Amino acid sequence: MLTKAASYEELAARFRWRIPEHYNIGVDACDKWAQDSNGGGDRLALIHLHDDGRETRYSFKDLKRLSNRCANVLETQGVEEGDRVAILLAQGPETAIAHLATYKLGAIAVPLFALFGEEALQYRLANSGAKVVITDQAGLAKLEAIRNELPALETIISIDGPGEGGEALDWHRLLERASDGFLPVDTLANDPALIIYTSGTTGPPKGALHAHRVLLGHLPGVELPQNFLPQPGDLFWTPADWAWIGGLLDVLLPAWHHGVPVLAHRFAKFDPEKAFKLLADFGVRNSFLPPTALKIMRSVENPAGRWNMKLRSIGSGGETLGAEMLEWSKEAFGVTVNEFYGQTECNLVVSNCAEIMPVKPGSMGRPVPGHRVAIIDDAGNEVPTGEAGTIAVQRPDPVMFLEYWQNPEATAAKFRGDWLMTGDMGAMDEDGYLRFVGRDDDVITSGGYRIGPGEIEDCLLKHPAVALAAAVGVPDPVRTERVKAFIVLKEGRSGDDALVREIQDFVKTRLAAHEYPREVAFVDSLPMTATGKIIRKALREESGRETSSG
Repeated sequence: MLTKAASYEELAARFRWRIPEHYNIGVDACDKWAQDSNGGGDRLALIHLHDDGRETRYSFKDLKRLSNRCANVLETQGVEEGDRVAILLAQGPETAIAHLATYKLGAIAVPLFALFGEEALQYRLANSGAKVVITDQAGLAKLEAIRNELPALETIISIDGPGEGGEALDWHRLLERASDGFLPVDTLANDPALIIYTSGTTGPPKGALHAHRVLLGHLPGVELPQNFLPQPGDLFWTPADWAWIGGLLDVLLPAWHHGVPVLAHRFAKFDPEKAFKLLADFGVRNSFLPPTALKIMRSVENPAGRWNMKLRSIGSGGETLGAEMLEWSKEAFGVTVNEFYGQTECNLVVSNCAEIMPVKPGSMGRPVPGHRVAIIDDAGNEVPTGEAGTIAVQRPDPVMFLEYWQNPEATAAKFRGDWLMTGDMGAMDEDGYLRFVGRDDDVITSGGYRIGPGEIEDCLLKHPAVALAAAVGVPDPVRTERVKAFIVLKEGRSGDDALVREIQDFVKTRLAAHEYPREVAFVDSLPMTATGKIIRKALREESGRETSSG
């Protein structure tokens, strides 16, 4: 744990990793707090705010009992060490319980975004070879359509009951009958625990496989931007879904490692006024607010005068905020937002912390103690101060992924020697602050999500009117970027507003709402290399010229 120091330099100099040989996320984040020696087990762990305004509170003892029952249920269903358990749920107690149970069982959790469409789910479930899926009624409806394409999937458990056809097992009935007792598997810190899918520039999404140690690796990068979490009275909330690394490993599990309670509530659609009210009503002390959430919340007039908030720390990451947003945030929340940086494969390795170092607008911060971050050229050499290059992280590092699931070629390509190449371009100044310059790939950053164009393009090509397709990110004042699709239609088809809406709905229902093209351009051809690869950079530049001339 980071303890407050007089300066960043002092903090970095005295930091040492302490990674035990044996370690289990479920035991660390839950069971240790359920013992009498750590607060009698009645220590508050979770506040679940329901859509109708009701609250349900869970102690760590409650979570231990329920996750033990869930682990016994999974074991009864044939789940063994190393098997994959997919969790297709939004923020809520069942999501957290399923994660804890999977880790304690020695299985591998596969969190899946509840708004994924059928094709997005089919790929991830088939690629991971998930044996069990835990979901709700909405997820169950999607799974029914793809069940025959998932030979490894043996069991579906629904928190909303078995469904009309009885195709799923009833979560509540199973847990009611299960035993409270369960002996967690004595996993090694390096044993696999989690697969989080991330999108690249070409081809299908890749599953970043993380070990149990990933939680310990995250801790400095959570503690620093949250102004030395934990402090007395801390309470953590984020609008980020727990299916993403930002919700799960930037908030939920690190908070529980420290015994800090978490507020669970995810808006069906993010509402800035309700977000301010929630922060005030519950006295939230710590929050991870993605840049898009902050930009939307900026539309609310005089929030500091309307709500009595008690925040002491806010972290934000995904893209830099800039001086104007930082100034507004300080006035609105009463605290300086600490920006941070990372990616699914190697998260939270750069951060600001206003308590011990000046915040430079436009900077992502400095390397978090424990992580060796540098700017590297294509040959794997560090570049001089101030020059642009690829942001890289040196291995070994406890927060770094083990590999891409079933993709050794992509794993090897991610490294130059001992440097993990993030694919993001940056520069480091004389004080060690990193500035984001751009990307040397085509990942689209929209609303805090990193979206690979390959999956969108594959989906577009399945539409009967589409011959060729390319997806790029174009500037957006709220989302940072929005997805724009360039489409060559099949012979005999013509583009109009009705076809645009049809194509948008086609992608939205098959992938996810944040991945559909908000802008569609019908073109006669696409720029390509001699080997037939789409030159997306040229399309982005063309969109920029259109914006400028418009």
